[in-house]
This record gives sequence, C-alpha cells and structure tokens, in this order.
Amino acid sequence: MGEIEDAIERADQEAFTREPPKTLQGRINFLLKQMKTAKAVAAELGITADSVNRYRRGARKHPPKDIQQKIDNAVRARWQPQVRKRRQRQAATSTGITVETRARFGYTAPIGTTDDGRFRRLTVHLPPAYAQRLFEARDAGASDQQMRGIIADGFKEVYFQDGGGRAMGLSDVAINDIDYMDFEF
Repeated sequence: MGEIEDAIERADQEAFTREPPKTLQGRINFLLKQMKTAKAVAAELGITADSVNRYRRGARKHPPKDIQQKIDNAVRARWQPQVRKRRQRQAATSTGITVETRARFGYTAPIGTTDDGRFRRLTVHLPPAYAQRLFEARDAGASDQQMRGIIADGFKEVYFQDGGGRAMGLSDVAINDIDYMDFEF
C-alpha cells in the first residue's frame, strides 16, 4: 500500500464504533467467520491451516510478533465495513475531507515567480468532490501517484489559489517527498 492508501485506512479505523476482538482466539474466530476456511485465513497470514486451528482452539496462545501483527492488520482491515462505507459516503457527499501533511510541494508558475519546491506543513479541508474522487480512485485500484494528483488538485484550488482569489497563473501542483499524511473525515 502507498502513503495515501495507508492514511485513508488509518482514518477509516478511527471511525470504529466498537473495538475489534482483543484475544487471539477472538481474532482468529472473526477471521474464520469472514473468510470461511482455515486455509484462506492461513494464506492471508502466511502460516499453515494447522496453526490457524491451533490458535482457534487455544492450543497455541503466543504467535510470533510478525504473525501477531498480520493477524491484527487482517482483522482491522475487515472490521465494521458498513461503518467505513457510511463515513466515506458522508465525506464524499457532504462533509469533505481534512488533509494534514508535511511534504514538498512543487508547482508550475508564470515566468518571474519562484517555482522552487519546498517543504510545507499544511492542514487543508477539501470539499466533498475531492473526497469522492479520492475514494473512487482508490476503489478503482489507482496508484499512489494518481491519488497524490487528486490531493494536489485540491490543494491547488483550496490552498494555493484560495478558491479563485489568488495565484491564478498557477497551473500544476505536485506533492513530493511526503514526510507524513493524515486524513480525517
């Protein structure tokens, strides 16, 4: 996953109305319920189906740290899909999305002005149309670079051009060297 997709996933997880199962058995049982077979869970986690069944029965209680992390990630990725969809739909239709980032922004500007990229720390609220474009691109399997372009377009319109009030000669904005990026919706 890319930086943008990771940020969307973290924002999704902040919307959970209940915590995922805490015990190893509870997590494995949840994955079995979602994926139907121990073989499918094992393939997802990179372990054997026998190990999955041992975790389910409680015969093994302490998986290695990397397997524990894979189990946690698999559970969180499947937890409360309706809550995620509802929040994304709301962001795409009415509330928009807030992007907080520290990244290098480059841009194309008229001759006589500086177009040197530099690091900026920005928190910008983008309108619902950009949230909708971002979610649609993610669902269509867009690359991280394509999703960066959507966010850069939003920053160009909302932050750099202030909705049409300044920097009208600015034609392209690019996001490079992302230090961190977080979303809230």
